[in-house]
Amino acid sequence: MKRIDLIRHLEEHGCQFLREGSDHTIYVNRIKGKVSTIPRHREINNWLVEKICKDLEIIKPESK
Repeated sequence: MKRIDLIRHLEEHGCQFLREGSDHTIYVNRIKGKVSTIPRHREINNWLVEKICKDLEIIKPESK
């Protein structure tokens, strides 16, 4: 999955940008009190996308 598509999915489900780390972007789900990091790669593999969504307690994106 492209990184920008993952970020759009996170934001559509209530997650917000928190800050930039050295190699990652940090997103937070303030409603659930959960935090996860998004690597700065153009493509993020499906296993990692599922892990990020699970960490933030949101549904995983539909496969294209």
